[in-house]
Amino acid sequence: MYELKFVREHEAELRQALAEKNESADLDGILARDRQRRGMLVEVEALKGERNRTSQEIGRRKAAGEDVSSSVAEMRALGERIQALDERVRAIDTEMQGLLAWLPNRPHASVPVGDATANQVVRTWGEPRREAGLLDHLELGAQLGLLDMAAGAELSGSGFAAFTGVGARLERALINFMLDHHAAGYREMRVPYATRGAALFGCGQLPKLAEDMYALAGEDLYLIPTAEVPLTNFLRGATLREADLPVRLMAYSPCFRREAGAHGKQTHGLIRLHQFDKVELVKLVRPETSYDELEGLTRDAEGVLQALGLPYRVVLLASGDLSFASAKCYDLELWAPGEERWLEVSSCSNFEDFQARRIGLRYRDAGGRLRYVHTLNGSGVALPRLTVALLEHYQRAGGGVAVPEILRPYLRGLEVLLPGQGA
Repeated sequence: MYELKFVREHEAELRQALAEKNESADLDGILARDRQRRGMLVEVEALKGERNRTSQEIGRRKAAGEDVSSSVAEMRALGERIQALDERVRAIDTEMQGLLAWLPNRPHASVPVGDATANQVVRTWGEPRREAGLLDHLELGAQLGLLDMAAGAELSGSGFAAFTGVGARLERALINFMLDHHAAGYREMRVPYATRGAALFGCGQLPKLAEDMYALAGEDLYLIPTAEVPLTNFLRGATLREADLPVRLMAYSPCFRREAGAHGKQTHGLIRLHQFDKVELVKLVRPETSYDELEGLTRDAEGVLQALGLPYRVVLLASGDLSFASAKCYDLELWAPGEERWLEVSSCSNFEDFQARRIGLRYRDAGGRLRYVHTLNGSGVALPRLTVALLEHYQRAGGGVAVPEILRPYLRGLEVLLPGQGA
């Protein structure tokens, strides 16, 4: 979250950011309250000076035996005015903090300006499979006994899936494979699946995405929408040494999102779920290296898709398609042959110091200066759409789904998913 001094000094940049991100924060209200507050502080200081002079005058006149009742009344009135102004300043501070929370991060200069139609494909890998008669993941899942959407809906409502038998083993295999794949570069963590509102605020999830959160009734606890939240907040309030950076963390977690307003073809089957599994990657780095680290983070997520042999593309998001907290983001999209479309499986973002300011995460540089770290995160990767693309890409003309070679050790050597394999 931006400090008032920064807002005053960068008003034009913030107005541009609001326009480019199509956000509607009340910047005018923030600046108006700031001017009002500063005017009140000047008045308070003047009144305090006057009160001090009156106090000294009372002392002098008392020593001379004079009547000081009028001066005492004047000083009391000054104190009441100062108290009223102090209370109003505190109220304005509270109002401004609420308004500042809605100011989004500024897009990086390299981000194209526009809505999703201005997104840019920066590279592709592999050859998308395009054939007539390919089945989609729901048909394959039913044939092979891998998932039961009806049971998931009966248990929890629409947007929940139940994986069965080899389908459940396939999900576990993908999770373990991805954790092993990233183990050389990231420290594995096991994090809580519920977190306080302050942690969500720190990542920029609140207040913007409150409607998408699963809040626990009667408690300041929310089911996590992604492991980014506990990982990024793991060192909240800390002051690191420059030698401690970069910090690279990863965690598997289930993720919970209400996805308020989502409907239609974009949500059928496993495409958009309220609960899904994901391996998350988080980096805490020096500002000078953060954009190199973003490229590296994106390559790390791509490595999962390449190892699985799945065609994908890397998309640079335009300003209007960026998240509230992101300064720059690459989406990784897999080709799903049965769906005949690209599906996002990872977003790799640089938040610069936006999140670090919210959680008070700094480091002391070589010159002894305190600076905010830059935070990054990316999915390494999310499972539901990965499963969709894997099943549809590796389906065989004669039936069944081939298992990518790298996954076979995680499935007890299983090479093909066939009907009737059970557990």
